[in-house]
Amino acid sequence: MSENMKGLLLEDRWAPVTSELGFLETDAERAARAFAAWQGGLLAPRGIAVGVSPISGTLEQTLSTLLPLNNAERRRHLFIPTRSPWMAYIDNGWQGTDAASAMSYMAETLGCRGMRVVAVPHTLRGDKGRYGAVMFELYGPQPTHWLNYLRTLYVSNDGGRWVFGQSGEPFPFEKLERYQARKVRDRFTLDMMEEYLHHLGLSPFQEDFYLPPGAPAWLVEKTGPVVSAQKDYTLAQVREDF
Repeated sequence: MSENMKGLLLEDRWAPVTSELGFLETDAERAARAFAAWQGGLLAPRGIAVGVSPISGTLEQTLSTLLPLNNAERRRHLFIPTRSPWMAYIDNGWQGTDAASAMSYMAETLGCRGMRVVAVPHTLRGDKGRYGAVMFELYGPQPTHWLNYLRTLYVSNDGGRWVFGQSGEPFPFEKLERYQARKVRDRFTLDMMEEYLHHLGLSPFQEDFYLPPGAPAWLVEKTGPVVSAQKDYTLAQVREDF
């Protein structure tokens, strides 16, 4: 895995927001409204309302509706249509989107497949930068051997040590021989993940993959009381340590 992974979404200038992406194999508005209903039921006792509204504009204009970024509780969530049967999910967590639990739960709720995609360049130098990671998780509509995970693959730097892992049934298009590479970080690379995702109908690192003409994104926003530890950040603030 290259330390300066080329070709990331929007040249990685929206990282960490776009360093992790969620996907559901369904319509964006349908997913947004189902997510809002789920969150609304959970948060109503706290006096928090959950609304859904359409968002038009370029991808970067759409992403800007997530600002400011939040630390303790994510308050804004985007459901973005793509030029495929999949829609994308991004939230306003200050350390990046948390797609795993939401996509796993929504896949079962909506009866479709869900996905988590992580692509982080390894840029750590001293106390600056980030630990690198390339991760892929696919969720199904029914329980499996572990929750509803169908397939997982990852290479990541775990506190200075590169680790590789996999679970579930491999797809026919996977390059299984690569998983035996001597260098751990070569066992699952960004190029490999891009190729695998292409087989599944996704091009998540290409800007024109998102927001086909006439198809708005959908913003799910929580309004009402905030937790005492809540703090807001600009994108520039969270990128300072990069």
